Amino acid sequence: MPEPDADSLFHCRQCGHCCEGRGGIVVSPADLARLAAFLGLAAEVVAERYGEMSGGKLKIRNGEDGRCIFFLEGKGCAVHEGKPSICRAWPFFRGNIEDPASLAMAKEFCPGIDPEAVHADFARAGRAYLKEQGLLASDPAREANALVLP
Repeated sequence: MPEPDADSLFHCRQCGHCCEGRGGIVVSPADLARLAAFLGLAAEVVAERYGEMSGGKLKIRNGEDGRCIFFLEGKGCAVHEGKPSICRAWPFFRGNIEDPASLAMAKEFCPGIDPEAVHADFARAGRAYLKEQGLLASDPAREANALVLP
Protein backbone atom coordinates (compact mmCIF):
# COMPACT_ATOMS: atom_id res chain seq x y z
CA MET A 1 0.00 0.00 0.00
CA PRO A 2 1.51 3.37 -1.00
CA GLU A 3 2.18 6.03 1.63
CA PRO A 4 -0.48 8.74 1.79
CA ASP A 5 0.39 11.99 0.04
CA ALA A 6 -0.95 15.52 0.49
CA ASP A 7 -3.66 15.02 -2.15
CA SER A 8 -5.03 11.93 -0.41
CA LEU A 9 -5.05 13.61 3.02
CA PHE A 10 -6.67 16.92 2.10
CA HIS A 11 -9.35 17.96 -0.41
CA CYS A 12 -10.42 21.59 -0.14
CA ARG A 13 -14.20 22.01 0.20
CA GLN A 14 -14.03 25.81 -0.23
CA CYS A 15 -15.96 26.22 3.01
CA GLY A 16 -13.99 29.32 4.01
CA HIS A 17 -13.20 28.16 7.55
CA CYS A 18 -9.48 28.70 6.97
CA CYS A 19 -10.25 32.19 5.61
CA GLU A 20 -11.73 33.33 8.94
CA GLY A 21 -9.99 35.21 11.70
CA ARG A 22 -7.95 38.36 12.03
CA GLY A 23 -4.26 38.58 11.25
CA GLY A 24 -3.57 35.13 9.92
CA ILE A 25 -2.96 35.70 6.22
CA VAL A 26 0.64 36.86 6.09
CA VAL A 27 1.83 38.25 2.76
CA SER A 28 5.55 37.77 2.24
CA PRO A 29 7.44 39.91 -0.28
CA ALA A 30 7.21 37.05 -2.82
CA ASP A 31 3.48 36.69 -2.11
CA LEU A 32 2.95 40.42 -2.64
CA ALA A 33 4.68 40.28 -6.02
CA ARG A 34 2.60 37.25 -7.10
CA LEU A 35 -0.68 38.79 -5.88
CA ALA A 36 0.12 42.14 -7.53
CA ALA A 37 0.89 40.42 -10.83
CA PHE A 38 -2.35 38.42 -10.61
CA LEU A 39 -4.40 41.56 -9.89
CA GLY A 40 -2.51 43.64 -12.47
CA LEU A 41 -1.66 46.29 -9.88
CA ALA A 42 1.52 47.70 -8.43
CA ALA A 43 2.64 45.98 -5.23
CA GLU A 44 2.27 49.24 -3.31
CA VAL A 45 -1.34 49.58 -4.45
CA VAL A 46 -2.15 45.99 -3.44
CA ALA A 47 -0.57 46.50 -0.02
CA GLU A 48 -2.47 49.74 0.55
CA ARG A 49 -5.81 48.58 -0.83
CA TYR A 50 -5.96 45.04 0.58
CA GLY A 51 -3.40 44.83 3.35
CA GLU A 52 -2.62 46.02 6.84
CA MET A 53 0.51 45.88 8.92
CA SER A 54 0.29 43.77 12.05
CA GLY A 55 3.18 42.54 14.15
CA GLY A 56 5.58 44.00 11.59
CA LYS A 57 4.13 41.87 8.78
CA LEU A 58 1.84 42.67 5.89
CA LYS A 59 -1.43 40.77 6.20
CA ILE A 60 -4.61 40.59 4.13
CA ARG A 61 -7.47 42.56 5.67
CA ASN A 62 -10.73 40.93 6.72
CA GLY A 63 -14.19 41.94 5.65
CA GLU A 64 -17.05 42.69 8.00
CA ASP A 65 -17.86 38.96 8.08
CA GLY A 66 -14.44 38.24 9.63
CA ARG A 67 -13.17 36.43 6.53
CA CYS A 68 -10.38 37.34 4.17
CA ILE A 69 -11.61 40.07 1.84
CA PHE A 70 -10.84 37.80 -1.13
CA PHE A 71 -13.16 34.97 0.01
CA LEU A 72 -16.44 34.84 -1.93
CA GLU A 73 -19.23 32.76 -0.41
CA GLY A 74 -20.11 29.87 -2.70
CA LYS A 75 -17.15 30.55 -4.98
CA GLY A 76 -14.06 30.38 -2.76
CA CYS A 77 -10.92 32.42 -3.23
CA ALA A 78 -11.22 35.26 -5.72
CA VAL A 79 -7.43 35.41 -6.08
CA HIS A 80 -6.77 31.66 -6.09
CA GLU A 81 -4.01 31.83 -8.71
CA GLY A 82 -2.21 34.60 -6.85
CA LYS A 83 -3.00 33.73 -3.24
CA PRO A 84 -0.34 33.91 -0.50
CA SER A 85 1.81 30.94 0.48
CA ILE A 86 0.06 30.58 3.84
CA CYS A 87 -3.18 29.91 1.95
CA ARG A 88 -1.50 27.54 -0.50
CA ALA A 89 -0.06 25.55 2.40
CA TRP A 90 -3.22 24.92 4.45
CA PRO A 91 -3.57 22.55 6.32
CA PHE A 92 0.12 21.70 6.25
CA PHE A 93 1.13 24.22 8.93
CA ARG A 94 3.94 23.76 11.45
CA GLY A 95 1.51 23.15 14.34
CA ASN A 96 -0.39 20.44 12.48
CA ILE A 97 2.84 18.82 11.29
CA GLU A 98 4.57 18.84 14.69
CA ASP A 99 1.68 18.25 17.08
CA PRO A 100 -0.93 15.45 16.88
CA ALA A 101 -3.31 17.45 19.12
CA SER A 102 -3.14 20.43 16.74
CA LEU A 103 -3.95 18.16 13.80
CA ALA A 104 -6.89 16.67 15.73
CA MET A 105 -8.30 20.17 16.27
CA ALA A 106 -7.72 21.04 12.61
CA LYS A 107 -9.68 17.93 11.58
CA GLU A 108 -12.65 19.15 13.64
CA PHE A 109 -12.37 22.63 12.08
CA CYS A 110 -11.69 21.72 8.45
CA PRO A 111 -13.96 19.29 6.57
CA GLY A 112 -11.31 18.86 3.86
CA ILE A 113 -8.81 17.03 6.06
CA ASP A 114 -9.22 13.25 5.97
CA PRO A 115 -10.63 12.43 9.43
CA GLU A 116 -8.77 9.10 9.31
CA ALA A 117 -5.40 10.73 8.60
CA VAL A 118 -2.68 9.36 10.88
CA HIS A 119 -0.46 12.12 12.27
CA ALA A 120 2.82 10.51 11.19
CA ASP A 121 1.54 10.18 7.61
CA PHE A 122 0.15 13.72 7.65
CA ALA A 123 3.45 15.13 8.94
CA ARG A 124 5.52 13.25 6.35
CA ALA A 125 3.20 14.21 3.48
CA GLY A 126 2.91 17.81 4.70
CA ARG A 127 6.67 18.34 4.88
CA ALA A 128 7.06 16.86 1.39
CA TYR A 129 4.24 19.03 0.01
CA LEU A 130 5.66 22.25 1.48
CA LYS A 131 9.09 21.44 0.09
CA GLU A 132 7.84 20.40 -3.36
CA GLN A 133 5.64 23.49 -3.68
CA GLY A 134 8.36 25.88 -2.49
CA LEU A 135 6.23 26.96 0.47
CA LEU A 136 8.73 26.56 3.29
CA ALA A 137 9.58 29.90 4.86
CA SER A 138 12.88 30.96 6.40
CA ASP A 139 12.32 34.58 7.45
CA PRO A 140 9.94 34.72 10.43
CA ALA A 141 10.15 38.51 10.41
CA ARG A 142 8.49 38.75 6.97
CA GLU A 143 6.92 35.35 6.30
CA ALA A 144 4.25 33.22 7.99
CA ASN A 145 5.56 31.52 11.13
CA ALA A 146 3.37 28.51 10.36
CA LEU A 147 5.59 27.80 7.32
CA VAL A 148 8.90 27.94 9.19
CA LEU A 149 9.77 24.34 10.07
CA PRO A 150 12.71 23.10 12.16
